[in-house]
Amino acid sequence: MSNLKKARILSVDDVPDNLTLLRTILQIEGYEIDAAMDGKMALEKVRQSPPDLIILDVMMPGISGYEVTEQIRNNSEMNYIPILLLTAHPESSVVAGLDIGADDFLRKPFEIEELLARVRSLLRLKHSIDEQRKMTLQREDFVSRLTHDLRTPLVAANRVLNLFLQEVFGQIPSEMKQPISIMIRSNQNLLAMVNTLLEVYRFEAGQKNLYFESCNLITIATEVISELNFLALEKNLTVKLDTHELTSTDSNGGIVKGDRLELRRVFHNLIDNAIKFTDTGSVEIRIFETLSPANHCSRTIIIEVQDTGYGIAPEDQETIFERFRQGKNKRSGSGLGLHLSSRIIEAHGGKIELSSAIGKGSTFTVKLPKITE
Repeated sequence: MSNLKKARILSVDDVPDNLTLLRTILQIEGYEIDAAMDGKMALEKVRQSPPDLIILDVMMPGISGYEVTEQIRNNSEMNYIPILLLTAHPESSVVAGLDIGADDFLRKPFEIEELLARVRSLLRLKHSIDEQRKMTLQREDFVSRLTHDLRTPLVAANRVLNLFLQEVFGQIPSEMKQPISIMIRSNQNLLAMVNTLLEVYRFEAGQKNLYFESCNLITIATEVISELNFLALEKNLTVKLDTHELTSTDSNGGIVKGDRLELRRVFHNLIDNAIKFTDTGSVEIRIFETLSPANHCSRTIIIEVQDTGYGIAPEDQETIFERFRQGKNKRSGSGLGLHLSSRIIEAHGGKIELSSAIGKGSTFTVKLPKITE
């Protein structure tokens, strides 16, 4: 509570006597008080030095308390400041004030103890939100440092292991080559998980920048399949890419506006998962177009990744795209890949869906708006 007592409060009212009264009440309680006579002055003071709490009169000439509240809440770069609206006018709407972002509403004349109780409550809320924000920033910093510190030794270890495999340091027994290859593969998997974790937190922290350009989904899918095909060959699986509906109807088919690297990440996650969870049969990727349900003048590109694997239990399907949600299959990974894929597709204005049945395989469907020039 001692930290709250040192809080700085901005009191805004066009009546000097009201400002004097509030200043006296709050200074006795140990708060630091600043004052503004109108909405314009209040906004300027908030921009220059954000207070811990704003006590704001509703009815003022020029910019009203409602408008001040709205401008503060619309400033996404400003940290949270609780706002307590005061009014002597019975027609002032509590609902309107709360709807535009005020935190509390008090009518004049008020009881001093009630005012102080509301001030304490709002300052506790401010303190709680600031602490949560601080923890979030610390978490993001921790994740960033952790991923950097993990990636550096993993990359270095794989370089050395590859040199051993190439017998740069001298001949090694043939029976050692397979264990070294397994170690390299394990390090690569761990490195991929670390990179995915970093990307997830970048999205969640709003620090992820996407670079939109014209992307050919057929080309991206072909590249990813070529990279992952060796995994399928190890399991005698067939990986098929079906784009005949696009190539036969539209020379510009399969083009979307998007971040190529991120869309490539989605293809990689979905196809890699399909191969991982399929022991017999095939993995088929289909890319085609349909009319958008909401607007028949626009078109949607559909990407389907279908496998003949184990399938996903109904109870797992409900949470499959949530962060760190792992399925019951023993081959399930960190639970980050599908969550990240979902975030990427949402950032492109699309959505990703799942259809699956135990023992009958799974189909992941991605829907993206088609590029329009």
